[in-house]
Amino acid sequence: MKDVKILKKDVLVPADIPANKKEEYIKNYLELTKNTGRLMLFAGDQKIEHLNDDFYGEGISKDDATPEHFFKVASNSKIGAFATQLGLIARYGVDYRDINYIVKINSKTNLVKTSQRDPISKSLIDVADVVEFKNNSGLNILGVGYTIYLGSEFEHEMLSEASRVVYEAHKNGLIAILWIYPRGKAVKNEKDPHLIAGATGVGACLGADFVKVNYPECENPAEAFKEAVLAAGRTKVVCAGGSSTDPKLFLQRLYDQIHISGAAGNATGRNIHQKSYEEAVRMCNAIYAITIENKSVDEALKIYYG
Repeated sequence: MKDVKILKKDVLVPADIPANKKEEYIKNYLELTKNTGRLMLFAGDQKIEHLNDDFYGEGISKDDATPEHFFKVASNSKIGAFATQLGLIARYGVDYRDINYIVKINSKTNLVKTSQRDPISKSLIDVADVVEFKNNSGLNILGVGYTIYLGSEFEHEMLSEASRVVYEAHKNGLIAILWIYPRGKAVKNEKDPHLIAGATGVGACLGADFVKVNYPECENPAEAFKEAVLAAGRTKVVCAGGSSTDPKLFLQRLYDQIHISGAAGNATGRNIHQKSYEEAVRMCNAIYAITIENKSVDEALKIYYG
């Protein structure tokens, strides 16, 4: 397969990046994507989002019961960056300075259901806090992330916050990633490909560098997902990994997302961290092989199975 390496001159620098931050933005972008323009994001924001449901119980490795599992895996495997809340990074980052981090700005738990109230997730901190933390800690903070629940009756609040997050991140040379999920009483089907394409278009309008969305559920998702990639324009689209599934099926789906749909990578959590340490590292490396190294599914499976 062809190499997907890009050069410094190939990086599209948005017009909201100040002249004195362009070099930092390019450096962060190339480091995050490992000089490919593709993103392999290890997503670790679920300890708020899903409480302990994702970390303890049947089918979940005992290694996953403690937060340090995240950091051990991220530190010893191939990833673009690890995304989680600032507090967790502050607690463990002192011992894991080699990891690239994305700070998740907002989060909510899954206790309040849509039947009770439409979802809303407000900022826990702002970009200025992230920049101050980055400067004080010396950790490799490459960017920030923010979730929007499109279709919620509270979407206007999240859209407003997300717009500021993207602008402030760019003002400081950081990468901005938006998680956008259609969700709420007004949303009939969260996995509708046309609606997901609408979500990626919103990400583009907000100026995100990457937008993370769910993969559609339909007859031919790889073909249907092309609409979402087109709708995003110059904003790159990555797919959420979803709940744990068969490794071969997961890796084939990832390959199809990139090579059929035109997606620019993935943001994977449970399909990595719910495994034992050794297996999780191999899974990271297999995902990285497809996403960053442009390997085939068979080559990635050889990495996963050791």
